[in-house]
Amino acid sequence: MAPDPATVHPLPGHERVVFLKPLVTSPTVVVGEYTYYDDPDGASDFERRNVLYAYGPERLVIGRYCAIAADTRFLMAGAAHPTTGVSTFPFTVFGGEWAERTLDLVAAMPSRGDTVVGNDVWFGYRSTVLPGVRIGDGAVVAAGAVVTSDVPPYTVVGGNPARPLRQRFDDADIALLRRAAWWDWPVELVTEHARTIMAGSPADVARVAAEHGLERDV
Repeated sequence: MAPDPATVHPLPGHERVVFLKPLVTSPTVVVGEYTYYDDPDGASDFERRNVLYAYGPERLVIGRYCAIAADTRFLMAGAAHPTTGVSTFPFTVFGGEWAERTLDLVAAMPSRGDTVVGNDVWFGYRSTVLPGVRIGDGAVVAAGAVVTSDVPPYTVVGGNPARPLRQRFDDADIALLRRAAWWDWPVELVTEHARTIMAGSPADVARVAAEHGLERDV
């Protein structure tokens, strides 16, 4: 039987591991089922400690079955400072006459939009994701990486700024996996084929999807 996705602590006796979906309260943070965060210090406080500067309408969207290591940070658009003039000091945030005189400048700042993470993405320890980045399904973000630009599906990235290190599979197999989209299968089917998903080939996973009529267009 699969764990209950509505359980905050899916591993009894290990409060460092939390499913994020039942913890999220902000309307601008969306997390899919079974995505978990592992942190020995305050895992349940992910929304406050790990989603930073979420002052605007931009959303953080994270898919299903993602693994997020301790101290991973998602920087949102509120972290941006104006750079069109002489100073980058954020006068507006301190209110009063400073805000009255500068609010229009902040309102006119461009936004990179939502930060979107696909499904089955693994974030290594202390990785950082900048605003507006899109990370594809099956990607791996190495420990300490600073992701400043989009990451293709099934690509391993690392460094500061993060750059592609390798593709996990060739283009044909990545296409198979994206059509199979195992993370969208009914959880009973995921449970039945968990071993294939973990250790099988892309063709094996694609075969299961085809047998159950679950392939999708990409």
